[in-house]
Amino acid sequence: MAQPEDNPELRKLSDKARGRQSFVYDGHTVYEWEQNLEECHVYIQPPPGVTKHVLDIKIEPRHLKVGLKGNPPFLNEETFSLVETDSCFWMIEDGELHIQLQKAHKGETWPAALKGHGQLDMFSEQEINKKLMLERFQEEHPGFDFSGASFSGQAPSARTFMGGVHHDPQSIR
Repeated sequence: MAQPEDNPELRKLSDKARGRQSFVYDGHTVYEWEQNLEECHVYIQPPPGVTKHVLDIKIEPRHLKVGLKGNPPFLNEETFSLVETDSCFWMIEDGELHIQLQKAHKGETWPAALKGHGQLDMFSEQEINKKLMLERFQEEHPGFDFSGASFSGQAPSARTFMGGVHHDPQSIR
């Protein structure tokens, strides 16, 4: 099977799958999201003139609520999986609302940021698995460069492969 680096079209699809994903409803992008080993990031383009002072955002272990104070929430959904609320935060950067959700289960691949908001297709999910696995290898072996590494075939789960992911990579030495 051709590797992404051998085929420009496959490389383009792979890069798109590993980048931000969009949740589109009725032809409009509601939010974009991406993930790494430890976090899921949600990006929302707020209406013009909206500042942090008028936003009403609540992050709970299994729920995310986003809206404007005094109004019904824009988003009021269950997160795909459990989050550690003490490590979650939000900010507005470059005119975009950025919500960082800390995964409670490091290395878990989320097929969607929020339940009921679609799922990654199989190709994208495999590309995310590969990305997370390479992040895990890099974290566990900081002296090695995995930037040019690739997988032939399916990548294993970064969360469970070879005894599972470690919250403290130094503990495995």
